[in-house]
Order: sequence, then structure tokens, then C-alpha cells
Amino acid sequence: MTEQYLIPNQTLTIEEDIKHSRFITVLFHCSSEIALKCALTNLRAQYPGANHYCYAYVAADPSNSIAIGCSDDGEPAGSAGRPMLATLQGSDIGEIGAVVIRYFGGTKLGVGGLVRAYSSGIKSGLTQLTTETKYIRYRSSLICSYSQLNNIEYLINQFDGVIINKSFLAEIEIEFEIAKVFHQEFNRELATQTQGQLKAKFNV
Repeated sequence: MTEQYLIPNQTLTIEEDIKHSRFITVLFHCSSEIALKCALTNLRAQYPGANHYCYAYVAADPSNSIAIGCSDDGEPAGSAGRPMLATLQGSDIGEIGAVVIRYFGGTKLGVGGLVRAYSSGIKSGLTQLTTETKYIRYRSSLICSYSQLNNIEYLINQFDGVIINKSFLAEIEIEFEIAKVFHQEFNRELATQTQGQLKAKFNV
């Protein structure tokens, strides 16, 4: 299973003129189909009157073959969306979306020319796109005293963890998510802070 992967941490725009047509490629972070549709709506408003708004996205880790999609938006079948998606899938970057906006300039490119044109901006953009590492978090839990709560919450935050639930009984049970890569170091730091009293349980 993928434990970590790269995701975009910026939105990047590449503009190209290819045989009098204007191609505007936008690459962005995309964690769902809904995020893709929101970006598409915004770009249609930002670039009104274009002939085509083709898109592709991989909304999970780079090897995911389910959370993906693409559209030719009126271009010949297979000439835009699929080559765009193939380029994204070959990038080893996850949670990435691409929209290519075309203002037709009067010269037909043919299917081969369209494939190259719709892939060109993405290929160029991928060499410039800045990324960050996303770690897959796993459900974890621990039990602490009321006096320890603030320090425990701070420690979870230091390791980029996310608290899911807290149950306030005689003691406090904290359910949280944290990346596997931090499990051992987290428990070492936890033991240091609590003189060996506490240890988190990790569900991996």
C-alpha cells in the first residue's frame, strides 16, 4: 500500500500558441471529482468563450485507477482527455487535476496534432510544478490523564496528526490519525514526556 506520495502545492498556468490556436493549461491540487468540477466552473468564468475546456484528474495516489476521470469536451474522441490523463498518470504525482482551455484559431490540427497539443502544456507544467509530500494517516488511540491532555494534543499536532475524537471519562481516550512513518518516533517522544507511562496503539 502507498504510504506517501507527492501532491501539487500550487496552481500553475501554461499558455501556448499552436498553429494559431491558444491553449491554456492549468494544473492544480485535486482531491475529488467535486474539486475538479469546482475548478472547471471557475476556469470557464475566468476564460469565457473558449471552444473547449478539456480536463483530466487523478484524485488519489498516483497508482489509483478508480478515482480518475477525463473529458474531450467536444474534441475528437481520445484526442484530449485520455492523453492528458495518461500524462498525469505518468508523473508520479497524486491528487492532481489539469484543465486545458482552447481558443480555436482556424487551423485544424488532426487527432495526432491534438494529442500533442493537449499533452504539451501538461508536460511543460509538470517540470515546473512545486509539490509536497502527503503521508497516509492511520487511526491510532491512547488514554491519558486530564493533566496530560494539553501536552498530548500538542505532541499529536507536532507529528502532523489529526484528532478524531476525545472521550472524557475517568481518563481521556483520544482517537487520532497519524502517518505510519512517525509511529515509532511518536511513541518515543510520548514515553519521554510521560516518563514511560503512555504508549499509543496504532491500527495498521
